[in-house]
Amino acid sequence: MSNINLIDSFQEFKDFKNIDRPTMMSVLEDVFRSMIRKKYGNDENCDVIVNTDNGDLEIWRTRVVMEDGFSEDDDLEIELADAKKLDPDLEVGDDYVELITLESFGRRAILAARQTLVSKILELEKDEIFKKYKDRVGEIVTGEVYQVWKKETLVLDDEGNELLLPKTEQIPADYFKKGDSVKAIVHKVDMLNANPKIIISRTAPEFLQRLFELEVPEIFDGLITIKKIVREPGERAKVAVESYDDRIDPVGACVGMKGSRIHGIVRELKNENIDVINYTNNIQLYIQRALSPAKITSIKLDDEKKTAAVYLKPDQVSLAIGRGGHNIKLAGKLTGYEIDVYREADEHDEDVDIEEFSDEIDSWILDEFKRIGLDTAKSVLALSVGELMKRTDLEEETVKEVLSVLQAEFE
Repeated sequence: MSNINLIDSFQEFKDFKNIDRPTMMSVLEDVFRSMIRKKYGNDENCDVIVNTDNGDLEIWRTRVVMEDGFSEDDDLEIELADAKKLDPDLEVGDDYVELITLESFGRRAILAARQTLVSKILELEKDEIFKKYKDRVGEIVTGEVYQVWKKETLVLDDEGNELLLPKTEQIPADYFKKGDSVKAIVHKVDMLNANPKIIISRTAPEFLQRLFELEVPEIFDGLITIKKIVREPGERAKVAVESYDDRIDPVGACVGMKGSRIHGIVRELKNENIDVINYTNNIQLYIQRALSPAKITSIKLDDEKKTAAVYLKPDQVSLAIGRGGHNIKLAGKLTGYEIDVYREADEHDEDVDIEEFSDEIDSWILDEFKRIGLDTAKSVLALSVGELMKRTDLEEETVKEVLSVLQAEFE
């Protein structure tokens, strides 16, 4: 008697992915038990035997031999006369065991089973993908760009699973085309309409942390701890590091000989400027380090309001603020203090605080200059109209009027 080879009968399941073979066979058994119940009313007297090694499945149906005319359920019992035709040695009370062939279910039932299997396998695959990536949130993945859209990019992992890289999670300088290799972290995993939605990110601080772990063995081994990371993706990042081993220079280890370790990270992040600083509990020193590369003259802290007034030489103000204000903004995020920078006037340099012009210039305009560290007349006059427009949100006409008022003070 021939058995049923499911792997041969259901060709589309030969190369299923993400599902282990025992689970696959269990699903197959459930589907066939459902077929048995539809045909015979129940499956209690049927044994479904699955061979997980080769995909063979046998269905054996057992019925009790009854005296002629005494059978009450043909699905559970068989009369003696009928049993004798199949096996002359059978007597009343014996079990008649028969092999159920796949063909006996009929073409329609087989097609229905195939459809049910497709549905169950897809469902299982989706659940497995969801579980797999749910456990990988925060890990780096590498995939291949499959399709680029306006708002997101579709990336396939090495098993062909779909990962989404939204535009909002891309570095501004990122440009991808089909076939490109992409490195990112698993950012968020959701189940949407029974489909796993895996969002990956290149802008999350965790992505930079994982890159450091890959490049710096001391971080991976726990000898150096990353205390905090803040980023303006593609522009600038600040990384505070600490080591409990006095023999290790955490900043030097992260940067590497001649920048060998950090260069790879910078390239991956499209030339993002990365400042690695030593973490300290001394908040004054921490703010000073956070405002690197600017050199600070003095700092006045207000620990209750979490504010810091930082005083610098005139030539250090623009360094502290940084291009587009990124340096001072990130220093504030890193330290948890709102930082205001002030230009320290040279004792030989006659200058005037811009607050002195409050009767001629609106206070909101003065605040705009102070916001970018220009708190004296000469610090404003030192910059061109274009540079002032770029750093502030002021119109050209407004800037020119202010310069005219300030210039008149020194004439």
